[in-house]
Amino acid sequence: MSVLDEIIAGVREDLADRIAVRPLSELERVVAGLGPARDPLPALRAEGLGVIAEVKRASPSKGHLATIPDPAGLAAEYAAGGASAISVLTERRRFGGSLDDLAAVRRAVGTPVLRKDFVVTRYQLWEGRAAGADLALLIVAALTDAELADFLELGRQLGITCLVETHTADEVRRAADAGAELIGVNNRNLKTLDVDLARFEELVGLIPAGAVTVAESGILGVADAERMAAAGADAVLVGEALVRDGDPRAAVAAMRAVHPLL
Repeated sequence: MSVLDEIIAGVREDLADRIAVRPLSELERVVAGLGPARDPLPALRAEGLGVIAEVKRASPSKGHLATIPDPAGLAAEYAAGGASAISVLTERRRFGGSLDDLAAVRRAVGTPVLRKDFVVTRYQLWEGRAAGADLALLIVAALTDAELADFLELGRQLGITCLVETHTADEVRRAADAGAELIGVNNRNLKTLDVDLARFEELVGLIPAGAVTVAESGILGVADAERMAAAGADAVLVGEALVRDGDPRAAVAAMRAVHPLL
């Protein structure tokens, strides 16, 4: 069983507990009372390198990263630094996140918010939107083509923009065939958890023109951000480097100042 399989098994167990407490009908009522979701694409396409700044306490590869007693405060620093969007880990077992973190961030900032989790059911898209998410992560490796298409369509109905994460050339093709507008390449190998920035450089050329490209994982500073921008990234998704930085506002601003290759 791969690391991804193990994580998803835990996600499904936790999800069953949440569904028992909060049925879909309740989420539908909450979402019906919300205003429209924020569109992140204009900010991600704006001049300079887009930065999706992440509230991330832990990871399977590194373990504990940061305590983050105040996720809303951290998100406010990201927003002040010019973050294009803010990603919030909501997976509990491996990443130490929660939907409470997401809701707190949503209340604190006007920046588009991404629910970073392992979406394997329609319920989770409703759940994320009810908590205030404007974006959802869809991992191609965790989904069938039918599920990917279905979740993208539900996302459109809910006003959620889906960041479709890929790791291989075949997954990029599947994301493109499904009509994804926001496509990420994760530089992390899901089997070994090793990171290689060359993965984005190898795959970005396969992403259709017009789609927004995001380099994920392994961006540890401005030099890495510059490398990804030079390869064709419209944006970078950064967690570890920011939660460990003593001045996350300045760290975001420095990456935002990088200019993608024209």
